[in-house]
Amino acid sequence: MSGDVHTLGVAALARALQSGRLSSVEATQALLAGTARHAELGTFLVTNEAKAMQQAQAADARRARGEAGPLTGVPLAHKDIFVTDFARTGLPSTAGSKMLAGYQSPFDATVVARLHDAGTVTLGKLNCDEFAMGSANENSAFGPVKNPWDLQRVPGGSSGGSAAAVAARLVPAATGTDTGGSIRQPASFVGVTGIKPTYGVCSRYGMVAFASSLDQAGPMARSAEDCALLLSAMSGFDARDATSAQRPPQDFAAAMHTPRASASAARPLLGLRIGLPKEFFPAALAADVEGAVRGALAELENLGATLVDVSLPRTELSIPVYYIIAPAEASSNLSRFDGVKFGHRAEHYADLMDMYKKSRAQGFGPEVKRRIMIGTYVLSHGYYDAYYVQAQKLRRMIADDFQACFQRCDLIAGPVAPTVAWKLGEQGDDPLQAYLADIFTLPASLAGLPGMSVPAGFGAAGMPVGLQLIGNYFEEGALLHAAHALQQATDHHTRVPSGY
Repeated sequence: MSGDVHTLGVAALARALQSGRLSSVEATQALLAGTARHAELGTFLVTNEAKAMQQAQAADARRARGEAGPLTGVPLAHKDIFVTDFARTGLPSTAGSKMLAGYQSPFDATVVARLHDAGTVTLGKLNCDEFAMGSANENSAFGPVKNPWDLQRVPGGSSGGSAAAVAARLVPAATGTDTGGSIRQPASFVGVTGIKPTYGVCSRYGMVAFASSLDQAGPMARSAEDCALLLSAMSGFDARDATSAQRPPQDFAAAMHTPRASASAARPLLGLRIGLPKEFFPAALAADVEGAVRGALAELENLGATLVDVSLPRTELSIPVYYIIAPAEASSNLSRFDGVKFGHRAEHYADLMDMYKKSRAQGFGPEVKRRIMIGTYVLSHGYYDAYYVQAQKLRRMIADDFQACFQRCDLIAGPVAPTVAWKLGEQGDDPLQAYLADIFTLPASLAGLPGMSVPAGFGAAGMPVGLQLIGNYFEEGALLHAAHALQQATDHHTRVPSGY
């Protein structure tokens, strides 16, 4: 059944492997062939067939010995913000930047290592905005990614390569990272499911840093069930990450399937209170997006949930707060890339200072330079207290707003983005417009809360629309349960772009 591999999500593929109807070698061969046929999307930066086949053969042997787990032999791909052991995978780690072109990591990121230990097969590395900075995946040094629903549109960013690869059925799942919405927004733009867990649930070790107090890894797949399987393997305490949450391993798939008290098969969400912040439904929200989101909310009501009006009064402040804190942390993190120990080095320079300047000027793209400059400015003498300290105070207040809401509801819902995916190059001359598009995803990121995007329908020009669900700290199970119930009652997540 290798010809059907592209139609299978993680859970379905795992069942096919378990039953013996399909081998990991067959699945890997079929998916690599599909990847080669659809290079026009720009999703993959690199693959290594020989190394992938070695991993698939090892997974089949592991299954033959009776040592298989739920993910053994399942092929997937990693966002190129995660470093991968070059000796094991044959895959360089670039973070989508010329600064790291060809970099050969001597180790795996923790997320990559844990999925490898679970038996998954790494097909390759996926394109992303340079150093995860962007909302369209147009900032990669290696070319943009295109939306498989419309090749003239963006797939969202920064995890656009991951999202597009899953939507186009090139892979059953992929890893992504979310700093200000970089899992949820691209998932919404291409019609897949993506979850950003609570800050600290997944280790940041081996994730090329953008904004350390915000960056978080998460899975992107076709369904909540697929995401739950992956998140179970990816998460857990890591002593090498000082911000890792010290919590025991969790079976998110089991949590997703645990029924609510007093719920029934027909109304699995009975008793669930879903808050609707008025700030998430402004007059400027595109009518087609609001229509799809309202339709999904009505379906949640049919499944037993109760909708409650709430308020997050500092939502608009999340944009200036984020675009002070994130660039400040980026300025600090990216200072290590100077052409000395690793990274791009200019060929011709007069002295050490000239080498620094030329190497960084050549290695970094425009958006990365913009954020470094902003971050250096807000951290400079005379501006630190006026900007950075004030932003951190407001960040605490934004988190407090969420806690006030959770006194009245269990989950919060709304749109992921104000519009459907825009045309390629449309916002290239106005980066502020792309920043404003993050208004609904930034608050949860600043608060460190878990959030996910669930396909909710389609808007203008037949483009996908996502429903955002936000939970309280470490309530990923509740998010996945609600998303799974919605996906059992709807088929938006099963729709495939034409030609894929």
